[in-house]
Amino acid sequence: MRKENGAQPENKMGIMPVNKLLISMSLPMMISMLVQALYNIVDSIFVSRINEYSLRAVSLAFPIQSLMIAVSVGTAVGINAFLSKTLGERDFDKVNRIAANGIFIELMSYIVFALIGIFVSRPFFASQTSIAEVREYGTVYLTICCTASLGIFMQVVFERLLQSTGKTFYAMIAQGAGAVTNLILDPVLIFGMFGMPRMGVAGAAAATVIGQMVAAVFAIVFNLKFNKEIHLSVRGFRPHKELIFQIYKVGIPSIVMQAIGSVMTYGMNLILEAFGAAQTVFGIYFKLQSFIFMPIFGLNNGMVPIIAYNFGAGSRERVLKTMKSSIVYAVCIMLAGLAIMMLIPGRLIGLFDTGETADLLVIGVPALRTICLSFCFAGYCIVVGSVFQALGNGVYSMIVSIARQLCVLLPVAWLFSLSGNVDLIWWAFPIAELVSVSLSTFFLLRIHKSTIRHIGENRTA
Repeated sequence: MRKENGAQPENKMGIMPVNKLLISMSLPMMISMLVQALYNIVDSIFVSRINEYSLRAVSLAFPIQSLMIAVSVGTAVGINAFLSKTLGERDFDKVNRIAANGIFIELMSYIVFALIGIFVSRPFFASQTSIAEVREYGTVYLTICCTASLGIFMQVVFERLLQSTGKTFYAMIAQGAGAVTNLILDPVLIFGMFGMPRMGVAGAAAATVIGQMVAAVFAIVFNLKFNKEIHLSVRGFRPHKELIFQIYKVGIPSIVMQAIGSVMTYGMNLILEAFGAAQTVFGIYFKLQSFIFMPIFGLNNGMVPIIAYNFGAGSRERVLKTMKSSIVYAVCIMLAGLAIMMLIPGRLIGLFDTGETADLLVIGVPALRTICLSFCFAGYCIVVGSVFQALGNGVYSMIVSIARQLCVLLPVAWLFSLSGNVDLIWWAFPIAELVSVSLSTFFLLRIHKSTIRHIGENRTA
């Protein structure tokens, strides 16, 4: 890497060929995201061996878990984009202050969710189901996941610090360590193997939070040892309002965008309650689709710092090439996912053997085949939304998400539910995705005109 003025060497995000850079930064994150998706699926497979109610309880807990991830990851997106842009501007003192303030607000977020776990878990489940067993399983599971969630908040922020400087390999190792820990502990704690007590659903929650803590420890150590572009110190730290505002300028739209998914999931669970096992099928779908969507998110994690860095460095050509390559890769991944769900939906559902698999297949096979039609456009929409965030205009992503999930998906699903035919409800997903692709394209053209085409003009003027 080149050095400027004898100072810090130039980051590879500004000089490495774009395709090679995108693959080298994204591939480790895609692998780690796949491992993470795998342990999410395996977690539910083990829980399904207890009974169908335990699987339903874990599925109904998803909106709060998703909200927790939305806050942690959304905040980290703001940190990542702001920090990478500042690296491109080569203001290294500011980089350190951004990192410290980012860690601080993630800690504050953990405290909020610990309180949610203590006070909200039981009423949350009571609002979704009248089945006592589901309520009890769910309350135990969600309380543990929230009150012991420090690991996920620290894991996410320290992994994003690694990603923002291009060190995605270390982020992959941290995520992988957490995922493997979870996979090993799941059967041990759920079924009481090797002398451990049989904890059931509580064991699944304990395995999850322990895995998150292991990943956090790895990510912290890697930052302190290998991330030389960021110098972390608590000495003399004071929260900086302007830096926190800049983080949340991108982070809040990302949080809202992902939190909307929690609202949508909660609303769908309420709509599907009248259709019995449809709630469980919906939960199974979310576990399965994560295996397809997680690689896209890994791709985005590699793409965002590249675009943000080159935006800050004034390189329009590298921004455009990164964006176009990412869209092509994302669409290919989603088409592969579409083929899998179309061809073997029964086998996928059969992985979750609750003892009532026949009932799940009747509802689940048409559900998967209908919902996956939305995959045709989803890859493009996800990448374009992340481009908006990388360029500091996350509001566009938020508008698209609100329109797709709250203005179209839920109302259409509710209207179709009035027919009494559960198969019609699933069509709300591809219909909503059509709206998403239209809005995403409109905003992409707008941001190209207002921002992308002007990148680097001040430097060449």
